[in-house]
Amino acid sequence: MGSNLNLNIDYDISGAEKSNIPYQLRKITEKIIENRVIPDNELYEIFFDKYITIKDLCISASLIRNAGKKNIVTFSPKIFVPLTQVCSDICSYCTFREDPTSYDTIFLKENYILNLAQKADLLGCKEVLFTLGERPERKFPIVKKWLKDHGYISTIEYLSYISELIARETNLFPHGNPGTMTRNDMKKLKNTNVSLGLMLENISDRLSQIGEPHEFAPSKRPKARLKTIENAGKLQIPFTTGILVGIGETKKERLDSIFAIKKINENYGHIQELIVQNFRAKSDIPMKSHPEPQVEDFIWTIAATRIIMGSNANIQVPPNLNEGYYENFLSAGINDWGGISPLTIDYVNPEAPWPTIEQLNQKTTEKGFELKPRLPIYPEFIESKNAQFKYSKLLSKKIESSVDSNGFVDGGIFNYVKVKKPTIV
Repeated sequence: MGSNLNLNIDYDISGAEKSNIPYQLRKITEKIIENRVIPDNELYEIFFDKYITIKDLCISASLIRNAGKKNIVTFSPKIFVPLTQVCSDICSYCTFREDPTSYDTIFLKENYILNLAQKADLLGCKEVLFTLGERPERKFPIVKKWLKDHGYISTIEYLSYISELIARETNLFPHGNPGTMTRNDMKKLKNTNVSLGLMLENISDRLSQIGEPHEFAPSKRPKARLKTIENAGKLQIPFTTGILVGIGETKKERLDSIFAIKKINENYGHIQELIVQNFRAKSDIPMKSHPEPQVEDFIWTIAATRIIMGSNANIQVPPNLNEGYYENFLSAGINDWGGISPLTIDYVNPEAPWPTIEQLNQKTTEKGFELKPRLPIYPEFIESKNAQFKYSKLLSKKIESSVDSNGFVDGGIFNYVKVKKPTIV
């Protein structure tokens, strides 16, 4: 991302107080911390108030975050498994998607996946992120043939089978991200996936018009994605969603998208995290010449997301997409780094390696925060802490045996980095 911003100075908000920000924003910050209802129009006004700076918004967002999350920042030790990269959609910014080139390479095979998961288990990973193309059997007969030959009626059914294999044979937890899902799809996956995910990306239909990034991606129509997110709520499935910043949307369209997610969560309480992800240009995509978002614009969006979503929300920014300055986003109100893999690459952004967990811990602690590993569900979504969410017997037993009394990965950061454990007197 391009920037004229001195992040190390302008956005150092250590010691910030509510008194440091304009009166109108200060009062709104206090109301949010007190969980009082604020009309959407009042929030829109502060985001576009020319007298309220980005630093003001960062102070507000950090105070709101601190009220709910204290100084805890989390990450999920994971592996990334691209079950299939064949996809029925074509998005202008995507390098993950592939057309099928041969019958034998359409899907990853179960032995390969299980072997990879067993290696990850030895490294302390807890999540298997299954990312795959949107219903490739709809577009490609060869994919439908592969599924039929192997005894499956759909990609979702194969994902369900592989998820059960991982859940039974390893200490890892599947988290599926297979695109839009029907209610029946999610019922099936709920038995073996501790959580599911689908990026909203943006609520604007304009981005699906001719010449826009979602023109050839029917599943990216906002109504289809909102329906999936809402159905997950009806089924009480912990759900990850988020927005993509810098693909041609306006600031208002970003805010509209965050408000849409907030509204669904107010009805069902199942949104476990909201990802704010920045577009990265790549040489092999149609949008290769499209400008990446400016850092200050991205920070504005992160802070606005925290202010809209409130103290208890989990807000994530991927550190590998912001190498060299990602730790500064802690000053904009985030409390999570997402999945970090010591074993696999980010297949969606293969040019952007994750920081090591040691590096992540150092950057986080230098900013005054404590880094804690989590499962692909957050502590507040564990059944023993929130009876609203129920899991299959297979998952429930694994969850309780994997976490400490606070719901974080048992053993904490000491499982992953060489730091001296505090002495208990």
